[in-house]
Amino acid sequence: MCVELIGINKIPLIGEGDNLAEIIVNAANSGNITINNEDILVIAETAIAKSEGTITDLKSLIPSKLALELSKKTGKDSKLVQFIINESAEIIKVGPNFIISETKHGFVCANAGIDESNVEEGLATPIPINPDESADKIRIKIEEITGKQVAIIISDTQGRSFREGAVGVAIGISGIEPLWDRKGDIDLYGRELQTTSIAVADELASAASIIMGQADEGIPVVIVRGVDYFKKLRNEHTTIKPLIRAKKYDLFR
Repeated sequence: MCVELIGINKIPLIGEGDNLAEIIVNAANSGNITINNEDILVIAETAIAKSEGTITDLKSLIPSKLALELSKKTGKDSKLVQFIINESAEIIKVGPNFIISETKHGFVCANAGIDESNVEEGLATPIPINPDESADKIRIKIEEITGKQVAIIISDTQGRSFREGAVGVAIGISGIEPLWDRKGDIDLYGRELQTTSIAVADELASAASIIMGQADEGIPVVIVRGVDYFKKLRNEHTTIKPLIRAKKYDLFR
């Protein structure tokens, strides 16, 4: 298998109400990039937030008593802390310069996934309200425009437990299963796999992140091409939920 990562770098700054699917296709065309059957398009969540108008002006927030307390413990701005609280279902752990929480979507991550990068000073972007629905709308429109069968992954940059550094992870998906259950497959020595499952959506998001970058690269969309399990995992009704570990199996809280 030969996999290609193709950054679409002619995408203009996104504004509220913009049709991302049309913008992506037009930008690809202007860069002489053809969207093919079985392409997987990974889209940065900041682009989604901008198009859906969920960017928040932190100055508009009034810190609660809890926000003020957590601000002192973490050293974070109290208005940002209030935004984190607003976007969280549960605050899990607090320490110097970090707040680990469970978002309303069920993701456990730092700062409820709120991002202050690639937006103007004083603004912040939350995780989209319904990333799967956002991905679904974009996939359907791109397939209508191009006549090609594609999948969409919405990615975010997050840290990992017990490891330094951040990687791209999938927070929304459409068109392909996010988790590949390989139970029953045979390994190199003829043994049947008993429990192996592969977080393919996270693997693809992380691969795309190499091209997207985290600073001023200006590449919010990456095509992942040549994934040979596309047909096997094709599903137009899937969600990101299979990647979220049930709380009863979480041994660390």
